[in-house]
Amino acid sequence: MKNFIVFFFLVFTFLPSFSQDTIKRPKIGLVLSGGGAKGFAHIGVLKVLEEAGIKIDFIGGTSMGAVVGGLYASGYNATQIDSIVTVTNFDNLLIDYVPRSSKSFYEKRNDELYALILPFNKFKIEIPQSLSKGMFNYNLFNRLTLHVRHLRDFNQLPIPFLCIATDIELGKEVVLNKGVLAQALFASSALPSVFSPVVIDGKLLVDGGVINNYPIEEIRKLGADIIIGVDVQSGLRDRAQLKDATKILFQITNLQMIEKMKMNSIKTDIYIKPDIKDFGVVSFEKAKEIILRGEDAAFSVYEEIDKLSDKSNPYKKPKLKIESDSLHIVNVVCDNLDNYSKAYIEGKLKFKSGAKIRYKDLEKGINNLDATHNFGTVTYSLEQNGLGDDLILNLIENPVKTYLKFGLHYDGLYKSAVLANITNKKMLFKNDVASFDLIIGDNVRYNLDYYIDNGYNLSVGFKSQLNQFNKNVTKQISNLPLTQLVDVNSININFLDLTNQLYFQSIFAQKFLIGAGFEHKYLNINSETLASANPVFDISNYGSVFAYMKYDSFDNQYFPTKGWYLTSDIHNYLFSSNYTGKFNPFSIVKADAGFAVKILKKATFKFQTEAGFSIGDQSVPFFNFVLGGYGFIPINNFRPFYGYDFLSLAGNSYLKSSATVDYEIFKKNHLNFTANYANIENNFFNSLDWISLPKYSGYAVGYGMETIIGPLEIKYTWSPETNKGYTLFSIGFWF
Repeated sequence: MKNFIVFFFLVFTFLPSFSQDTIKRPKIGLVLSGGGAKGFAHIGVLKVLEEAGIKIDFIGGTSMGAVVGGLYASGYNATQIDSIVTVTNFDNLLIDYVPRSSKSFYEKRNDELYALILPFNKFKIEIPQSLSKGMFNYNLFNRLTLHVRHLRDFNQLPIPFLCIATDIELGKEVVLNKGVLAQALFASSALPSVFSPVVIDGKLLVDGGVINNYPIEEIRKLGADIIIGVDVQSGLRDRAQLKDATKILFQITNLQMIEKMKMNSIKTDIYIKPDIKDFGVVSFEKAKEIILRGEDAAFSVYEEIDKLSDKSNPYKKPKLKIESDSLHIVNVVCDNLDNYSKAYIEGKLKFKSGAKIRYKDLEKGINNLDATHNFGTVTYSLEQNGLGDDLILNLIENPVKTYLKFGLHYDGLYKSAVLANITNKKMLFKNDVASFDLIIGDNVRYNLDYYIDNGYNLSVGFKSQLNQFNKNVTKQISNLPLTQLVDVNSININFLDLTNQLYFQSIFAQKFLIGAGFEHKYLNINSETLASANPVFDISNYGSVFAYMKYDSFDNQYFPTKGWYLTSDIHNYLFSSNYTGKFNPFSIVKADAGFAVKILKKATFKFQTEAGFSIGDQSVPFFNFVLGGYGFIPINNFRPFYGYDFLSLAGNSYLKSSATVDYEIFKKNHLNFTANYANIENNFFNSLDWISLPKYSGYAVGYGMETIIGPLEIKYTWSPETNKGYTLFSIGFWF
């Protein structure tokens, strides 16, 4: 009985004290407004709140406020979010950036050939829905929220969270407090016209700032007693400042929000307004300065903030421990596709159901799908499965099947050219694409390509190409006896090559493209300058079988800073109509490999080596390896070589290496120096002469600039063997 009385006394003595402590501690809500890059100021405010020992109980945000608030609510502390901003390349934020290494060879060619691409539907040129689909953002949000990928109720986050989006069809506010966190952040920050609308639960959503840029009432409803609000919204600009589309768009968005913010600021207990009027919504490169402005603004009301802290037990937000990004994809689910098979989807992902991958591999696969331009929307989520994750793909097929594409180019071999292309997808079968290039200029050419992409399964394609040029070339390319050309160093020839290929290819080891096929080639080579000799060197049809393997992870075709590549090819020429009467079956083997690596912040070293040789009876000279010049798409076995004019050195076997140092003097402007060396002659791999010092060498200094039509380059090249120099120009993507 005595013990019971003591227990009863203790309970009723301490319970009121405990209850009072609980009641005394107010629930603190944090409201973060949208404002594009100016929203980085939220990070500075969060740093000061952490320094004061403030525990946030609820977070609500819009647009960039949703992004920063969502990451903070998911477990990151302010310092970690600051680090995320520091390492993120915001140059890719406003474009549909897809790393080159994630693209297929067809998609690389597409992006590195055409300067202008226009969707063409029902005989009309389509206007894009937005400047960007925002895939870079979506992948970033998924990567950063991987640790809460299975959570579907934002009240169960370490800090309960909500964000605001706008239903663009109904013009209504949508509160996002359930679902996939990455998708909610994506929708809340989808600025109209800049990023495509996001579909969630059948609603077409855009940036929440259109209708509610400061969700104070929503946070009050969650139970917040005190509201700390951070306002990074722009004020109205005068006409002198409204000089670009972005500023005008934000001015329109802000018209109704300015007055609403004035009323909301009165309702806010601690209102923080960073001084960021000197920054724009896309001033991402000034992130550090904007974060500091946020800190300054928070410190200006520090006395009010400090009153909210528990001095006896200040709150310290722990650092989020990042889990391993390893994933076990149990199932790949992609329903409701009309024109693309699951094999095609898995072929682009480069993994199948049951695969164990890293998130980086998933992101590459999603980039591969996006790079096809076959899907207007590419979103995904990871659903919990007892054995791992199910990858749920939400793919909306692009209704546009036809594209018009254009390009410009000049080089010293083909001269000036204008390219017009028409590309049609899903023409005959699922997964197919048909493309026709017509090249008009000094030399009319064409490329026809039809390809059925079956992913991991065997794919099939057909190519037809016409190439022609007129040029002085080495006399060794002719079939005439050299005694007839004793006083001739070079011959002016008309060269025409028509090649048709039927090929089959697939993906090997998730990285390499391997293929084989049949080829028909028609050559017509003649000269109008040899009065004493037969002006026709060859006018024959050739038949061959071939096989190849390719790999390319360069981040840029023309000015790579990292990655490596490998190509190898073998052609077996089996028959010919034999105009010269000298044809015997033979084979040609060739390989090319290289790598690029940064040696300084702005300097890159690139090394490349290649070799080729013939097998069997003496091959006809028209298929020999021929070196010289720069800036042209290689045809047959014609290869660039600095220090010598186009097509100056010939032989049926060769070995060539080159080394380049490229320095980016400022963005997309390059200075470079290249040294290349080669041995080239007939059958020189038959002895050990090929390991001797190189017989031919050349050097080049150049300036290059990356532009919308492709690289603009000028190079001065010379060789110590000839004491001659050449100035070479290359304008636009190579074709």
